[in-house]
Amino acid sequence: MTEFTTQVATAKNRMAQILDATPLQKNVYLSQKHEANIFLKREDLTPVRSYKLRGAYNFISKALDKDENHKGEFVCASAGNHAQGFAFSCAHFGVTGTIFMPVTTPQQKIDKTRAFGGKNVEIKLIGDIFDQCYAAALAFADEHKALMVPPFDHADIVEGQATIALEILEQLDGVHPDLIIMPVGGGGLAAGVSKYLQSAAQNTEILLVEPEGAPSLKTSLMQHERVKLQAIDNFVDGAAVAQVGALNFDMLKHLPADIVHLVPENRLCATMIEMLNIEGMVLEPAGALSIDILAALPADMLAGKNIVCVTSGGNFDFERLPEVKEKALKYSGLKKYFILRMPQRPGALKDFLNMLGPNDDIARFEYLKKSARNFGTVLMGIETNDPKNFDALKEKLVEGDFGFQDITDNDLLSSLII
Repeated sequence: MTEFTTQVATAKNRMAQILDATPLQKNVYLSQKHEANIFLKREDLTPVRSYKLRGAYNFISKALDKDENHKGEFVCASAGNHAQGFAFSCAHFGVTGTIFMPVTTPQQKIDKTRAFGGKNVEIKLIGDIFDQCYAAALAFADEHKALMVPPFDHADIVEGQATIALEILEQLDGVHPDLIIMPVGGGGLAAGVSKYLQSAAQNTEILLVEPEGAPSLKTSLMQHERVKLQAIDNFVDGAAVAQVGALNFDMLKHLPADIVHLVPENRLCATMIEMLNIEGMVLEPAGALSIDILAALPADMLAGKNIVCVTSGGNFDFERLPEVKEKALKYSGLKKYFILRMPQRPGALKDFLNMLGPNDDIARFEYLKKSARNFGTVLMGIETNDPKNFDALKEKLVEGDFGFQDITDNDLLSSLII
């Protein structure tokens, strides 16, 4: 065993006080769908419903081992899973922790973090974005001599996340994993698992998945240097990071850029709804990344192989469910938005309604403005049960001289009026 694998084994034993190995479940539905042996490493089933508990616990535990009489505070900055893992760990060890969160953090996440930490944590809401929040946490750590617990960019965090790889190999019990698929945000999970496999399972390939709106690792690998993205889409909040961690990139920079695959937002939502409806699994967007990419991979890359998908988290706010369902319908081609130029004459609306098929349903109908004396502009949202129904509707609109524009995939217009 290498020094790193020994450290990971020690971390796993240390973690046994709070965490049994998360289940590694063969998923029959996905296995049949992709003609492979698909196993799900259920990190969404930890006490805080994400793998982030591992790194935070390992960091704080090792810090206390180094200084058994540690009386100072711990501090972190996070709007999500790291904050909850940090809070849980502070409560377990009976230490004081201060958590900085952006003012814009949903109340549900604040309440859950407070519930895990109880009297051992104090939550401070600072700034509108994470960078402001993180800067405030660093200033607090300096002023109060508190120990900063980073979300991903530290050797002890990486070591804690790597315990997932050890558990996978133990749970497969001699079965060789051909491929392990995992999401990437700051890179702590990817760095830890890949380093462990280099020593313990060299023939196991890895595949990394990032949200299309935050490709920080893929961009950095393509440019052969650590890059900070100027803008990111925060929809996949558990993996939307502008810059991969410095230590983590150093551990991953040898990988080819094409090992990182990007997932579009709407398709990811379709996967989340699929797993909820068929398997009863509640996954956050980042937690579904490793499953979503399966359908985009060549069939011969999967067929007959033993594949592990790390479902990294299940902290999903159900207030977001309508948005996720909307995006899933748009991806599946079952919902579209049109700007319709409707004649301002008696019977025009009736003529339009008669163009709809028996399975077409108007989900939204809104006059925006009158663009001319004889025509009015209408925002129309329509749902159906077969994407081909929209082809028939469009033909009827053209024949009926109804001017229209399909704005379903126009992100700018959608953000402004939908």
